[in-house]
Amino acid sequence: MPAPFSDPVWRKPQAASRFQSLLASGGRADVVIVGGGIMGLSTALHAARSGMSVQVLEAGEIGQGASGLNGGQVIPGLKYDPEWLLEHFGPERGEALVNFAASTANAVFDLIRDEKLAVPFVRNGWIQAAHTEAALKAAANRDRQWRARGADVKLLSEAEIAAMTGARGYLGGWLDRRAGVIDPLAYTSELARVAAAAGVGIAERQRVARLVNAAGVWRVSTESGAELQARAVVLATNAYTDGLIPGLAQTIVPLHSFQIATAPLPPKLAATILPEGQAVSDSRRILVYYRKSADGRLVLGGRGRMALPTGPSDWAHLERALRRLYPGLSSVAIEKRWFGRVAMTPDHLPHIHEPEQGLVAVVGCQGRGVGLMTALGERIATYLSGGDARQLPFPLSPIRPIPFHAFRQVGVAATIAWYRLLDALER
Repeated sequence: MPAPFSDPVWRKPQAASRFQSLLASGGRADVVIVGGGIMGLSTALHAARSGMSVQVLEAGEIGQGASGLNGGQVIPGLKYDPEWLLEHFGPERGEALVNFAASTANAVFDLIRDEKLAVPFVRNGWIQAAHTEAALKAAANRDRQWRARGADVKLLSEAEIAAMTGARGYLGGWLDRRAGVIDPLAYTSELARVAAAAGVGIAERQRVARLVNAAGVWRVSTESGAELQARAVVLATNAYTDGLIPGLAQTIVPLHSFQIATAPLPPKLAATILPEGQAVSDSRRILVYYRKSADGRLVLGGRGRMALPTGPSDWAHLERALRRLYPGLSSVAIEKRWFGRVAMTPDHLPHIHEPEQGLVAVVGCQGRGVGLMTALGERIATYLSGGDARQLPFPLSPIRPIPFHAFRQVGVAATIAWYRLLDALER
């Protein structure tokens, strides 16, 4: 449910539908998808296009979770660069994974184009901004690896990054022109619209309470009392994962990503801040990320408190970051504050699980969920239609709960506080 003091800048398209399409109790679909975010809707759309009957069950409203509340940065790649992936996954799997990671932004922008989605977007790239010499060296290493593969990337000098961002304090950075920005709530809403048009049943406010496998048929029970049958079930709840699959929620650490948006920038200021509309993520331990919205606001986000916010002061650390980067914005009001929940895995990679035949779960966006989950949805749909597991970009892995998971978030909160102090000392 929406939390108090959470007022996002993103808005659903005026023509956005309410979805109440639910199979009659006892009805049967080829696939039931639990979760109506980007991952669930992308899977649903591609599964329906391949001829499967699909029912999506969303516990809240479409776009209410992180899929509609994120920063809208569409970034290809993963946390790890090609050489690391090849070393850890081997030449065959690693090469396939590198190619998949390179394609994730294309998956989003191709879908917007091909389906004529009413989604505001700019595709002029993503800047990874370096504030230390060590970060600049890492950017050069990343640039070397992706440039060798023909990616449209560029290492930025101190003067170039200052001109492209208008921000203070960077020594240089890295530009990946394959990336861009979108309105994430419009994108999620439009994904639901085209999926429904393709024949997908979508039901909002239908929380799934139980999954039971009976002789190869999955019985999906909702809190409202409906029971559906399916050949396969996809759990696409990511950071909102609960106890439906034993142990799965204990494989991730959910974090809150807080965001703020200024009032629309005055024209003179707007001309000097991200004039070409790129997205930016910095190199700090507790990074901040920012971009302009379609209506000319500066939107900035970063990690927030682990508990739910209680008032505007919970966003104060982001306001300080904004003033540090852009002192000229000190007189511009902060008009919007909101947050979403994201999922972290211990190895910083997405995980695909199939604990029982016909039950597939995907967790761990690692901050790149818009492109990653759009592209993964298509691969999962192919797998459900009879594809080989070797065609999945990530290998199927067993569910391994994090040891002492109940104490993990306490440790993460302490680590965030410590890293934030170290970042402050480096300014």
